[in-house]
Amino acid sequence: MALALKAIVEALLFASDEPLPLHRLAAVLEESSPDELLSAIRELNAGYAAAGAALEAREIGGGWQLLTRPELDPWIVRLAARPPRARLSQPALETLAIVAYKQPVNRIELEEIRGVNVEGVLRTLIERDLVTVVGRDEGLGRPLLYGTTPAFLAYFGLTGINDLPRLDELEVFLAERDTGTAAPPALAVPGAARDAGGPPDEFLHQEGPRPHEDPLQEASGRGDG
Repeated sequence: MALALKAIVEALLFASDEPLPLHRLAAVLEESSPDELLSAIRELNAGYAAAGAALEAREIGGGWQLLTRPELDPWIVRLAARPPRARLSQPALETLAIVAYKQPVNRIELEEIRGVNVEGVLRTLIERDLVTVVGRDEGLGRPLLYGTTPAFLAYFGLTGINDLPRLDELEVFLAERDTGTAAPPALAVPGAARDAGGPPDEFLHQEGPRPHEDPLQEASGRGDG
């Protein structure tokens, strides 16, 4: 089935980062005249208007370009004014990597691996919605267990936990996925070695603490065994 001229023009306008004059469109679509192209653009705009779409083909700078409707500018300005996402510190990256590869993991295990107190950095990761409480350990004191969140997957562009890279790929992975201009510092995760498969996704859905509980407050009593 032949593609409609309107669809082709829309694709060209969408793909271009600058206004396209009719003669440039005609150079690509040699079988169509400038009048036919202009008619296709008008048809495209009529479809946008009928659907209440956010876009319109607008004549600007000597050509045509797909732009958002002017009345939507206030919301776009708000989006542009949002501060850039803060990058994670080296301690946060190390702790997050351990959680990702060993989840579900409790705070004691995290501190044994890192060799330092992780309460502050763990709280930061929870506030950033990268780590969450996924349940309680059945051992002594029933400490809280931590795992990664869907926001963690989105932050690093992953579909699921099974998409985690091997540890020897992790530094490169972080450099490619982080939106900052510089690569993050070298990441060493002692004791966190595991295969590339990662834990099953059900770790993300285990029962967490009750609403009134502090996600970093460990139980003081003995567990049930």
